[in-house]
Amino acid sequence: MRARLPTPAERSGSAAPRRRLPVTPAGTGSRLPVTPAGLRSWLSLPSGFPFVAPTRPTTLPVPPAESSLGVHYDTSWARRYPARLARATLTELVARPAVAALTSPRVEGLDRVAHLQGPVIFAANHSSHVDTPLVVSVLPERWRHQLVVASAADYFFDSHLKAAGFALLLNAVPIERHRVDRGSARRLTELIEGGWSLLIYPEGGRSPDGWGQPHQRGPAWLAERTGRPVVPLHLAGTRRILPRHSFLPRPGRSEVHFGRPLWPGAGGARELAVRIEAAIAALADEQATDWWSATRRAATGTTPPLTGPGGAGEWRRAWALGPTASGAGRWRAPDVARRSSRAWPGADVARRDERAWPGADVARRDERAADRPSPS
Repeated sequence: MRARLPTPAERSGSAAPRRRLPVTPAGTGSRLPVTPAGLRSWLSLPSGFPFVAPTRPTTLPVPPAESSLGVHYDTSWARRYPARLARATLTELVARPAVAALTSPRVEGLDRVAHLQGPVIFAANHSSHVDTPLVVSVLPERWRHQLVVASAADYFFDSHLKAAGFALLLNAVPIERHRVDRGSARRLTELIEGGWSLLIYPEGGRSPDGWGQPHQRGPAWLAERTGRPVVPLHLAGTRRILPRHSFLPRPGRSEVHFGRPLWPGAGGARELAVRIEAAIAALADEQATDWWSATRRAATGTTPPLTGPGGAGEWRRAWALGPTASGAGRWRAPDVARRSSRAWPGADVARRDERAWPGADVARRDERAADRPSPS
């Protein structure tokens, strides 16, 4: 390749120097900077606060970011009209027929709550995930679509998908079940005062072995705070339909017993919590035996507790929990033990004690006379 010869003007030195444009580095072109620092430099903006986040001294701990899950999950959207319409449609067209086919529920005691109006606190025993759909499906219509369900924040609201699903389908509200949380109590109080009924499980979770657990005072405290009654419920048979740690339900029979409303009294939340637990135990006794025997034991304070035989080993508690004729696990009372081939230990002593109480013979004659058909 031949070299270019200089022109006469260049040789004489009279020509002006050639101007060259600045060279842009390869790959940059005329694109704007993409980093915040580069953008501030390109726009000639100041680089200090408030154009950038303030610095934090290294000696101070960084506070954790506030979570939107758990007890902090906002469920107010689930109580607006579009969500309520969708939930009512699913409940009536899908949930109620499915629950009826799966559990074949038998409902008793609705006459005890027929006179109630306004929001009510329903307190029930808890042994299966089927409990909530079952209660919602058998509630009278005036409460069915105006009901919120107190649900464990650490179980049902630990992810956005689960939280949105349970809030929409069950109108669930997150509560803290392992410690006292003022935010949960205030949220439930505002909902009850706003006209919403509440379904809550005083045991705080499902039964691990089929027996009941000691009750907490949450329902009693809410009733005392709002002045609304507590309706005790006893659910039987759901543990056999969907046991704990099981994901595949098995069709079976269930029973739902409504108790008489319990209003707050002068004894405060502590006394009302004791009455709620005793009322649910009496309903369980009524379900396992009959109304007269359960009422008699409740009057004398000898109702079998929901927690089962105390001081017994695990195998003995499981043995005493044998199935009843209705398919629900219950600790048999003495008169049930007489009709059963396998009774809980000590049934013979219980029978002798039962025969020893004053007026037992008269009560038995009255009970037999009530059961005898009247002549036509």
